[in-house]
Amino acid sequence: MAKGRQRERGRTRAPAPVARPVDGGLAELVPDRERPRAWTLFIDGAPQSHVDLDDPRYLDFAYQRRLGHVVDLAAPPGRPVHAVHLGGGAFTLARYIAATRPRSTQQIVEVDGPLVELVRSELPLDRNWRIRVRGGDAREGLARVPDGWADLVIADVFSGARTPAHLTSVEFAAEVRRTLRAGGCYAANLADGPPLAHLRAQIATVRSVFAEVCLVADPAVLRGRRFGNAVLMASERELPVADLTRRCAGDPHAGRVEHGRSLADFTGGAAPVTDADAQASPAPPPDTFR
Repeated sequence: MAKGRQRERGRTRAPAPVARPVDGGLAELVPDRERPRAWTLFIDGAPQSHVDLDDPRYLDFAYQRRLGHVVDLAAPPGRPVHAVHLGGGAFTLARYIAATRPRSTQQIVEVDGPLVELVRSELPLDRNWRIRVRGGDAREGLARVPDGWADLVIADVFSGARTPAHLTSVEFAAEVRRTLRAGGCYAANLADGPPLAHLRAQIATVRSVFAEVCLVADPAVLRGRRFGNAVLMASERELPVADLTRRCAGDPHAGRVEHGRSLADFTGGAAPVTDADAQASPAPPPDTFR
């Protein structure tokens, strides 16, 4: 019995979930049962980010893996980059860049101050990482980035599970392009469901600003069978479509890459969106996250 009690006392208790109201709703940090120091961030029950504090290279969510592939292909392996993150979440992609591209300089723009405080306190960033977190609106924060400063701009902004309208327009895409160096890359996490009108319009919008665009998503999403995420990549230079296709095909949840003629066919006759007619992305169906 004594040995049994010793073993019981020696066990490490699983960390308790953390819940706190933030500007965007109720934020919850839920521990991952399979990874000792990993957490999932939920906002009002919708999963937002997954972070492994022991291994920031690990990307759990399918859309984050796809954004990770964009990061890997945006520059030669290991080379430091200047990156701008519009939308912070749990800083997952910023941590990934810091781990895979040491000495990178990064800016995060996040409008939800209480969320930033929660993440900083519960999921702290390494002090040696060159990451600056700014409060405020994503588009206003982007306007403060100097011309040609960024190698990479990543947009992952949701308010109430919807991308705000002013981050969906030609004018916004032009502002992204302004901040990018020659050959820099833009990546955006988009969400839509049937009939995919928002997704098609976003492709048309970005194609009106950037010379090269591709899209990766679950085939079921591209066929309009369910609501889900799609990752868009754009640049003025030729995109690494073949490498991106191989990486996404090998993921646990394989993604399909559309580019060139197939992307044009998918987009159909969708027109670019301007500030004058921009709308927020559609809300996910009620049962999306059940």
